Amino acid sequence: MLWAARGCFLLWLLPSILRARASPETRPSSPLCQQSPTKVSCKGVGLRKFPKELGQGIKYLELSNNFIQNLSGSNMPGFGQLEYLDVCFNQLEAVSATALAQLPRLRSLLLGSNHLDRNYLANGEAFHLLRNIEVLDLSVNNLESHMASWYISNLTSLRVLDLSGNTMTKLLAGTFRNSPRLRQLDLSSNYIMEIQEGAFEPLEELEVLNLALNSLHCVSGFSLTQLQVLNLSHNALELFSEEEGAEPYLLRVLDLSHNRLLSFPELPRAHDLTHLNLSNNLIASLLPGSPHPREFVLLYKEMQRFNRTVLPVAVLTHVVDLDLSNNRLELFPFSFFHSLGSLHSLSLARNCLQDVARDSLSNGTELSMRSLDLHSNALRLLPRWFFDSLPHLESMDLSSNSLQPCESQRSAQGKDLGGDSHTSAPRDTCTPFYNVPRLRHLSLSKNNISRLQPHAFNQTPLLSLDLSGNRDLSMPTGALGGLELSLQELSLRDNQMDEGQAVLPCLGTLRVLDLSGNRLSLLPTGLSCSPLESLDIRNNSLQTLGTVRSWSHSLRAVSVAGNPWSCCSLGWLDTLRAAGVAVPDLRQSRCVFQEHGRNISARITGTPQWICPQPEGTASLTLLVALIGLSLLCAWAFCLLRKRRKAPGCAGLGSNRVGVSQSHPKGEGPAEERPPDSITEV
Repeated sequence: MLWAARGCFLLWLLPSILRARASPETRPSSPLCQQSPTKVSCKGVGLRKFPKELGQGIKYLELSNNFIQNLSGSNMPGFGQLEYLDVCFNQLEAVSATALAQLPRLRSLLLGSNHLDRNYLANGEAFHLLRNIEVLDLSVNNLESHMASWYISNLTSLRVLDLSGNTMTKLLAGTFRNSPRLRQLDLSSNYIMEIQEGAFEPLEELEVLNLALNSLHCVSGFSLTQLQVLNLSHNALELFSEEEGAEPYLLRVLDLSHNRLLSFPELPRAHDLTHLNLSNNLIASLLPGSPHPREFVLLYKEMQRFNRTVLPVAVLTHVVDLDLSNNRLELFPFSFFHSLGSLHSLSLARNCLQDVARDSLSNGTELSMRSLDLHSNALRLLPRWFFDSLPHLESMDLSSNSLQPCESQRSAQGKDLGGDSHTSAPRDTCTPFYNVPRLRHLSLSKNNISRLQPHAFNQTPLLSLDLSGNRDLSMPTGALGGLELSLQELSLRDNQMDEGQAVLPCLGTLRVLDLSGNRLSLLPTGLSCSPLESLDIRNNSLQTLGTVRSWSHSLRAVSVAGNPWSCCSLGWLDTLRAAGVAVPDLRQSRCVFQEHGRNISARITGTPQWICPQPEGTASLTLLVALIGLSLLCAWAFCLLRKRRKAPGCAGLGSNRVGVSQSHPKGEGPAEERPPDSITEV
């Protein structure tokens, strides 16, 4: 692509500068550039003029990001072999004819982000010597339309031209008269409001044209049949139409996004279009013959020539990727897509869709679609025939709608599972997500689902399922029945579920689970048989994880912040560490302990040691036991003393007491007193 040819991808240079005192006989001082036999890079070393005597035979020279103001012949000896010159991001404003005359083999000249609007007459005259130039970058030089025309007026060998980021307001009819070999042209980020008739006619080899980020309001009579890529995004287009002719169009990629199109564009019937982007427009209907919105007014005389009946679907037979997101569609016109035999990816996200519709002609029609994005609409129901018409569907995004899954039986009964299955709600109020045999990825995030019906996805072998953002979602036993041997990723994030609402079966292939943003005080018991690799339990009500050894053997990472962990029950953390499980948010995690009857919150450190107070009343009991022990010790000592004096009746205590004594084995003294753990300040 053209924008990939701009010269800012070269070698990094050493920032130091060689400073040497030179006599008239010695080589002049020059920066220390990175050099090979045929390549030299002096990028960003502070040059203010063209470097001298870098060596013979150089073909590639990088001088970008310096302070060079002019290219003069006296500063450019010995560069007759140069083929590539990059002087982007300098302060260049003057280019002499003598300098360019010394570069007969130059093929690529990159002069973007300079000041070539100054002295453009003299500079353009010098450019007439660049008869062999094939790649030219004049982007971001504040060039007006006539200046750009003058610079390229004699460049007959030009193949790639970048004029983006200038101040052009129109394309003149003769701008490219002498550049018939041009293949890639970038005119983006200008102020072009008008393209004069015949401006592109000389460009019979043009393949890539970028007109994005301009001010075009209408494109009609477009006749560049050899063009393969056309970018007209971020303009103000209300009309796009191409002329019909005998010669087929080679256009493959067309980007009309971020415009003001009110209807589907008029495309030639013969073309190879595979990627069409119509996102961020004002399209309200795709049905043939549908009236334009009332505010649509014929402002352009050119539009009066296009009064024929338009059937755009007839020319989309090769389209693989169609983006209609961010428009004003209220109806999913199934009949519009039934002839799109090659369509694999369709986006109708962020429209106003409320229903799907088909006509008698599209009954029984099957689409080849594999990816469908319908998120952020107002859909309440997708009928059974909708899924039956998409037998190859693999990925479906239905987030931010109002769809309620139907209930399904555990196994099919009869010819059609949906025909005889019992649902807990009328069929006109729920969507059957069961028995969709090729669907692998499904998002039902933010659909206001309050209860997931039993076996809602039976015989639909999902690999990933997103049920996040459904507040107070209840998942009873069997809700995920049928996914035990297929589901690998499950998101239940931000549902405010407690442990009674999150009942998981034994998901034998589950590897990624997101339970963050709920009210769980216990983890679902079904996790014990899942080979989890990633677990997110942030922002719940967990105080401990209990026994994690049963499911930590496969775990690689777990996120735990935002829970009221108990500082006195952190054994689970030791287990995770021993298993090599990463806890990336441990520094943001906190735990709770009691001190003087108050709950204190503290950060969980790398090797935490906490004083865990005994339950209330334990201190008094401990004191009582100590006093009793002391009394018994005193009584024993008193009796021992009397025994030594041979006093009778001192072999023990009275008959209503229990004698307690504690002796130490020979050679052992009393146990060493364990100092209390230090209190961690909060």
